[in-house]
Amino acid sequence: MKEPIRVAVTGAAGNIGYALLFRLASGSCFGDDQPLILQLLEIPPAMGALNGVVMELQDAAFPLIHGIETSDDPNVAFRGVHAAFLVGSRPRSKDMDRADLIRVNGPIFTGQGKALNDHESPDVKVLVVGNPCNTNALIACASAPDLPNSQFHAMTRLDENRAKAQLAKKLGVTAGQITNMAIWGNHSNTMFPDFYHAEANGSPVTDRVEEQWVQGEFLQTVSTRGKAIINARGASSAASAASAALDHMHSWWLGTPQGEFTSMALNSNGEYGVPAGLIFSFPCTVKDGVATVVEGIEHNAFAQAKLDATIAELQSERSAVADLLD
Repeated sequence: MKEPIRVAVTGAAGNIGYALLFRLASGSCFGDDQPLILQLLEIPPAMGALNGVVMELQDAAFPLIHGIETSDDPNVAFRGVHAAFLVGSRPRSKDMDRADLIRVNGPIFTGQGKALNDHESPDVKVLVVGNPCNTNALIACASAPDLPNSQFHAMTRLDENRAKAQLAKKLGVTAGQITNMAIWGNHSNTMFPDFYHAEANGSPVTDRVEEQWVQGEFLQTVSTRGKAIINARGASSAASAASAALDHMHSWWLGTPQGEFTSMALNSNGEYGVPAGLIFSFPCTVKDGVATVVEGIEHNAFAQAKLDATIAELQSERSAVADLLD
């Protein structure tokens, strides 16, 4: 059997963390032959609830779990980790705008970035799930100067999965038959789900759907899906967000299938005219744990306008936290 890897999860007693942990323990992320030591982080008031989650994990008797450690100190929770899911963040409250949310969450990710910098394993993979995830990832990355920028990602896989589901429903196929459905930009309503390059069973989806639908109802549904779920169930996406986080890390850890790409928000090096240093979602392939932005994708005027809008939003968010990036 392989040696256990150490996996950190922040906000581990929250709804997303709870949904995430049991699938991690089952082997659906790193493989059914990869033992894990879970290192779980929570804020002090939630440590009691976290102890209850640990009791459930123990009672499930997962054979891949070789240890569970809990802490309210990131310097403990991140010690020696190979992968980290940064799930915990301050939720957006009523009447709080996005800029306020960014400022409130900044110190959380500054501290976690510093702890990762000091206590990580050299090849740690850090996935930021807590929103606003692109800019939170930027803050964490800036706070970990000894780690390569490439080791920090933000999650847009949930948006990709939502887009695949909508296309599958429209075309009467399964979501698994939709491939190369990339998300460009920010995890916000400015993101661009790139239907122009998506395929259904290897054929362009644009050959089978009306342009009016994909430019209108499709984009609107995908970009507002989170709000629709809150309105329907009275709570934000949790299980689907956890599932997307596992999908992202699975692709990062084990690679993407030949001929397919997936959405990963990572540090821009100027690809496609995106300013360097933004955490921006691109179509990526992964081999041997290294994510590479797909080259040579062409955008028409409609798509380029969408990219320009999400670039502008991310630049504005970066300006709002400029003092945290020095």
